Amino acid sequence: MTDRIAERHSHRGLLVSLATYNEAGNLDPLVHAIRDQARDASILVIDDNSPDGTGSIADRLVESLPDIHVIHRPGKLGLGTATLAAMKFAIDNQYEYLLNLDADFSHPPRFIPDLVAGMVDHDVMIGSRYVPGGGVEGGFTLKRRFMSSGINGYARLMLGLSTKDNSGAFRCYRVSKLAEIDFSRVQSRGYSFQEEILYWCAQVGCRMGETPILFENRRAGVSKINMGEAVTALWILFRLGLSRLHSSAYRKPGGQD
Repeated sequence: MTDRIAERHSHRGLLVSLATYNEAGNLDPLVHAIRDQARDASILVIDDNSPDGTGSIADRLVESLPDIHVIHRPGKLGLGTATLAAMKFAIDNQYEYLLNLDADFSHPPRFIPDLVAGMVDHDVMIGSRYVPGGGVEGGFTLKRRFMSSGINGYARLMLGLSTKDNSGAFRCYRVSKLAEIDFSRVQSRGYSFQEEILYWCAQVGCRMGETPILFENRRAGVSKINMGEAVTALWILFRLGLSRLHSSAYRKPGGQD
């Protein structure tokens, strides 16, 4: 991993993370839209050597805007590992909150203030499509509805979660609670990471909440989710569920709204 951060700084505010792969058409306007909603936030871009030049755009943003950071990775290593890299960066640099969102405008930055506001009495706030007031722009296709509802229901069953939107990446985390998680135990590298990290958050006693968002269509580029990812996610959640049921160390997740 090549990290352009020359030195470590102590922060007490908000870090917004963006995992990018071929998001050249979205990154620049998204960073500015985030700053419109969270003026004092730091922004971290984790780019997986995007062939469309996303990494170069991120470097230019570092030169033109304050408090933008970039981690360049050698290839497409998975959404889960990118999010873990952001979590470790947030812990190492002593941020109070880490807020993650997709880099394609499907998670509108206008909801960032709602997520941050919810951290007053929660340790994890989820931007949720499935609570009253939330939804999906134009609705889901049959394939996407099957993948989303199937994985969310499965996560609640296998991992003992009560939150409704367990597969979305639009979330805010209390960094001090993330620091209590043993990241070496995280199995997921792809989209099942979203469900698995909630399980580990529950294990360290995180209070979880949800605030409604509208999931919108991406503005540029193409979606990277596929049925193979969904199948892999179900398998990983199944193994975690078995471990949960058979582990003598398991304690029931609590503290969720």
